Amino acid sequence: MSTNSMPTNTTATPEADAAPHRVPNFSAGPATMPTAVLSRAQKELLDWQGSGVSVMEVSHRSKEYIEITDKAEAKLRSLMDIPDNYKVLFLQGGASLQFSAIPLNLLNGKCADYLTTGAWSGKAIKEATRYANLGLGEVNLVATGTDSNFTDVPAQSDWNLSEDAAYFHYCANETIHGLQIFEPPTVDAPIIADMSSCILSQPIDVSKFGMIYAGAQKNIGPAGLILVIIREDLLGQASEWCPMLLNYEHQAEKESMSNTPATYSWYLAGLVFDWLEEQGGVAAIGKVNQQKADLLYKTIDDSSFYNNPVASQYRSIMNVPFTLADSSLDKVFLEESKAAGLLNLKGHRDVGGMRASIYNAVPLEWVQQLVDFMIAFEKKYA
Repeated sequence: MSTNSMPTNTTATPEADAAPHRVPNFSAGPATMPTAVLSRAQKELLDWQGSGVSVMEVSHRSKEYIEITDKAEAKLRSLMDIPDNYKVLFLQGGASLQFSAIPLNLLNGKCADYLTTGAWSGKAIKEATRYANLGLGEVNLVATGTDSNFTDVPAQSDWNLSEDAAYFHYCANETIHGLQIFEPPTVDAPIIADMSSCILSQPIDVSKFGMIYAGAQKNIGPAGLILVIIREDLLGQASEWCPMLLNYEHQAEKESMSNTPATYSWYLAGLVFDWLEEQGGVAAIGKVNQQKADLLYKTIDDSSFYNNPVASQYRSIMNVPFTLADSSLDKVFLEESKAAGLLNLKGHRDVGGMRASIYNAVPLEWVQQLVDFMIAFEKKYA
């Protein structure tokens, strides 16, 4: 009898069938993605739909890939109820590149209004001003939240709106400062909204906007993709100085394929849209997002140990910054939270403290784990 026989099957291991090892990740971006999406992408990575090649290896002009892009756009239109007179573009370069593309496409010798409520809207007007200084038009600062350190939005009665503005730009959700404007302002100009960190997080009326843009790396997919939803009547106004690849009309005519797009990011975005539909759509995920935010803010507000400075009506449901009463404990909080398996809670350097980003893919259970840790940490150190 042999005592040295080896197993005949070395491929089947407990790990092969185990659930993926995933821990609570509160990164502001690139952010956590749905586990189901990553698992599906993993299965299809080497052999997409039985083709023997990865989706990354398929021509972006092939019939097979066009089916992916058409489905992704159709699913997004359904999820957001996008009207037919809007173009949907899947571009490259991130939301920050749109800070240049917007004035190059829409300023057109007129004046553009900008509302500044945090770091990202501040960057947008700074970039637009560069083009105004080059003679493409004028840029008007409607109002700024600097006096409140971007914890509140100036009253609209105090805004300095332009007459016949080319457009009105604002950031719907300031990722760094955790300030969110839930309804678009009532203005006469076409509204341009940076929704990078709140798109698809709750229902909106797209028809109220001239243009919506969003970087993918929060609620859509991996970094490298930028979504632009633009009303058709705003096309065809670009400056002669506008590079062709930044020209919205050109990209619409080319169906976002003037050059090779971010093919894998676009594919993954489509999988995220599928997943979101399976969760019940934007309205359903919005209810969960509100539950998550309510739980976290209640924990903060019920404590004298934690604080969130943002005016209650503008508290973001996606990005929740908070500080400790004793800032000398910041390092300890981050070390112990990481040891407890709660990742990426360090606040942005401009604000300090902590920040929990609770995008669509962050389940309520993760937020409960964070809240439980916060309560235990307070009992230990208060």
